[in-house]
Amino acid sequence: MIQLKDLSITFHDRKKNPRTILENINLSIARHEAVSIIGPSGSGKSILLKLIAGLLIPTHGKIRVQSNRLSMLFQKNALFDSFSLMENLLLPLEETLGVTGADAQQRALRMLSAVGLAESANLFPDEISGGMQKRLGIARALIIEPEIILYDEPTAGLDPITSRAIADLMVTLHQQNKTTLVMVTNDLQRAYQVSQRIFYCAQKSIQSVGTPAEVKNTSDPIIHQFIYSSALLQPTAKGASL
Repeated sequence: MIQLKDLSITFHDRKKNPRTILENINLSIARHEAVSIIGPSGSGKSILLKLIAGLLIPTHGKIRVQSNRLSMLFQKNALFDSFSLMENLLLPLEETLGVTGADAQQRALRMLSAVGLAESANLFPDEISGGMQKRLGIARALIIEPEIILYDEPTAGLDPITSRAIADLMVTLHQQNKTTLVMVTNDLQRAYQVSQRIFYCAQKSIQSVGTPAEVKNTSDPIIHQFIYSSALLQPTAKGASL
């Protein structure tokens, strides 16, 4: 479904000094698979996602995505603040699928119901909680019926209870819609919850670590240190507003 072969990307600063972010990446993700990419901040995880989405062009190598029905949830949701929740879904329906009128209204309402936002359809993004905004972002990403969905830090900034609820929703919709799911995250618990397979990104490279169980029991000292350090940083919370 998604194949990266000998992929590299290099950026240049204002003085035209090169900085290679990812180098000779080889990666394969199967149809309907759910995978997560973990690793230190600044290691190139989000850049990899944008390469898959076609938002960035690699310096070297090839990307093969066996579908043109791809959608992406950005870390900060990229919602239209001046549009209601319903209007945030109607726009991609019209622009991407050409669906308008009553049919679009019905599709948008079904999707809002699927993410638990039907009663808030006429509210605006700044009138709902962070967790609700994230659910709206997921709904907007899925409204165009993608075969591949990319999530960039979908639980960033959310408390543990809300982030677990968001991940539960992602898993449910992934299974219902039979999508291929790729998630970039530093939230290890959510990676364990969502993924069938986990990759580790660091030092310009990416390696497959394995299933959540294999990641937890890894003997690789670098990955073990990352997992242990990340676990110490996980916040706790007694309540949440979704």
